[in-house]
Amino acid sequence: MANAISANRAELIAIANSVASEKMIDKAIVIEAMEDAIQRAARARYGAENDIRAKLDPDSGDLRLWRVVEVVDTVEDYFKQVDLKQAQKLKKDAVVGDFIVDPLPAIDLGRIDAQSAKQVIFQKVRDAERERQFEEYKDRVGEIITGVVKSVEFGHVVVNLGRAEGVIRRDQQIPREVVRVGDRIRSVVLNVRRENRGPQIFLSRAHPEFMKKLFAQEVPEIYDGVITIMAAARDPGSRAKIGVISRDSSIDPVGACVGMKGSRVQAVVQEMQGEKIDIIPWSEDTATFVVNALQPAQVARVVIDEEEERIEVVVPDDQLSLAIGRRGQNVRLASQLTGKAIDIMTEADASEKRQKEFVARSELFQNELDVDETLSQLLVAEGFGELEEVAYVEVDELASIEGFDEELAAELQNRAQEALERREAAAREERQALGVEDALADMPHLTEAMLVTLGKAGIKTLDDLADLATDELVQKKRVDQRRRKSDSSSDDKGGILAAYGLSDEQGNEIIMAARAHWFEEEA
Repeated sequence: MANAISANRAELIAIANSVASEKMIDKAIVIEAMEDAIQRAARARYGAENDIRAKLDPDSGDLRLWRVVEVVDTVEDYFKQVDLKQAQKLKKDAVVGDFIVDPLPAIDLGRIDAQSAKQVIFQKVRDAERERQFEEYKDRVGEIITGVVKSVEFGHVVVNLGRAEGVIRRDQQIPREVVRVGDRIRSVVLNVRRENRGPQIFLSRAHPEFMKKLFAQEVPEIYDGVITIMAAARDPGSRAKIGVISRDSSIDPVGACVGMKGSRVQAVVQEMQGEKIDIIPWSEDTATFVVNALQPAQVARVVIDEEEERIEVVVPDDQLSLAIGRRGQNVRLASQLTGKAIDIMTEADASEKRQKEFVARSELFQNELDVDETLSQLLVAEGFGELEEVAYVEVDELASIEGFDEELAAELQNRAQEALERREAAAREERQALGVEDALADMPHLTEAMLVTLGKAGIKTLDDLADLATDELVQKKRVDQRRRKSDSSSDDKGGILAAYGLSDEQGNEIIMAARAHWFEEEA
């Protein structure tokens, strides 16, 4: 390439063809790079102030060199301007304002010029090659790709993919897997990003998508779309779970994935370095799917809390350790599979919890409604847990409880409403003591109890509230799905009002109402 510029015409075209073929880029890009290199060399020869252009014919190899000058009345820049008299020598019908071509003789580039040209061409070709690599791999995210290990640097594996290189970062490798230079290795394309040093192709062998694609290669029914992998979770190198469903009732999805004598699943297991895989029938019913996901443990009962996105699973005493798994692995994978936090407890734990809740609710009704223990326990037994439920339920529903009549039901409702008013009044006093502005009480969806919570968090004015983002205000608590309920240390606090169960839409309404005065002031 060093002699490319000084080569004869046939050699120039031969070099362009060779580079385009070798780097798998468009020949026009190589020709353009050569033209740019020649222009730079010519400017170095004739003066960088000149506007010099070069044109290389891609077929014949003919090279034309010229400078562009503007026709003016008075020349101020002798490199880029020419007067009308001189211009008409080059072009008879030239007029002021025209840009005309002043042909230049071909130049014979020396060694330094040729070396500079070589660098220009190399850079242009390298940029084009990087762009080709990005365009080629950006649409292959999620595909399994095979390459050869080129090097292992700081624990990261660099893989030669043929026309590009990918990297498997340490956290995307299967733990304890030994990888050597020269090994053929399969991985899934996780991400392709443009970066200054060229496109970065990130690969993974630890991602659940890798396992899903391996099953698609081994199980024709998955490839054909008859069986679908609805969810997947992995503890790389140790254990994995996948939830599968069949669109054809005559095909057993679990059996198809296992294969004859386990041949299909074993092929995947071997590729994933012996990772044990639980294949689970997927179900739209969350409770059923959770029961399946916790296999091989037996489940006695499932209670779903839709608001908190939590699932409480009760298991027999002898199944507790099996349900949790070694270092919490089984319940952790089941949580990832279902997308919900799962709490595992024994029958004894569940009974104790129910008893505590029963006593707490019974005491609430005794104290707030001023009724005896028997009546309060009867309310709890009928499913009432909060004062609001008693205060605002239909009177007929209360009266239908055995031993109740309409008069007693109406009295209970009155007492519940009075108790709620007392709570509201006490909360209002506390809110005012905290210095929370009355204007916040006019915001939609906010109760006095919520305003107290806001005040304790330092939100006391409309501007304070208006400055919040929706997630800062109402985002629900996220719970680390790898822990049991007894470990409360890893709770995410969520938004300030997370405990009140407000939706994102309600949060938006509150914040927009708080910001309304900004727009009024602007108007």
